[in-house]
Amino acid sequence: MSLQHTMKKTVLMEGVGLHTGMPIKLEIRPAQDNFGIQFTRSDLTKAQPIRASYENVTNTRLATTLGTGKNFVSTVEHLMAALAGFGIDNAHILVGGPEVPIFDGSSAPFVEQIKRSGVETQQMNRPTLVITRRVELKIAEKWAYVEPSNQFEIHSTIEWDHPMVGFQELSYIEGKNSFDEIARARTFCFARDIESMKTLGLIRGGSLDCAVVLSETGCLNSDGLRYNDELVRHKVLDAIGDFKLAGLQIAGSFRLHRSGHDVHYQLLKAILKDRRNYEIVGADQATELPLMRLAASY
Repeated sequence: MSLQHTMKKTVLMEGVGLHTGMPIKLEIRPAQDNFGIQFTRSDLTKAQPIRASYENVTNTRLATTLGTGKNFVSTVEHLMAALAGFGIDNAHILVGGPEVPIFDGSSAPFVEQIKRSGVETQQMNRPTLVITRRVELKIAEKWAYVEPSNQFEIHSTIEWDHPMVGFQELSYIEGKNSFDEIARARTFCFARDIESMKTLGLIRGGSLDCAVVLSETGCLNSDGLRYNDELVRHKVLDAIGDFKLAGLQIAGSFRLHRSGHDVHYQLLKAILKDRRNYEIVGADQATELPLMRLAASY
């Protein structure tokens, strides 16, 4: 049985939003036991905190967005992945705009700051969401399923007819594989899709400094890829961040093919809508988390 964790000290960051192109300040603060991960828009007057929960997901187009109306925060997945990679259960994140800065398109900048802060062990036990039976879904050419396991693991595959992609696969087991090698994998897109994304009002802050861009025959980035399989590594990174929105540590084995934020969100919803799919173990009597209140209602 493990204990909850938070940051040892506050860290400050500043960067550009991928989709808005806005300069945005970010502050990651330590938080008490059972606080969970919560975002607060520091640029809005009296904005209510937004809990990092699948229940608060409102958009999954090219990023994961939490919140409603003007009080929303987008592109949370890379920061959430970094928090998951270091086992951070409790943190209060102040965001000075509508999205988390993209930085280099990976989780590496967040990892650097978490390492600089240090991680503090807290007093309360860390509850775990244990998958008890197979849950699966399919969206067009994408599919995903999760099965029972005594650990959190992801096996991801992608396949595109492109000389730098083809078929790629990667397995990640928490505690056994190095999160650092996943964290440095950058987001990617195809050059042919850029104009259509801009027409939708997206990627206004996009550049070769924050994404891998693939032409019809190769990679437009002068430094090339960080890994031969960087693209599937990034798919795993996004999945780690999105599954963190369960609000609890997960024990389950995920298999994902060409998955994106929509698939991750829909799979979490499918798991958590039926109490027979999971059980919650390792919680203190005093622990009261949103997911545990949901489970108690069944």
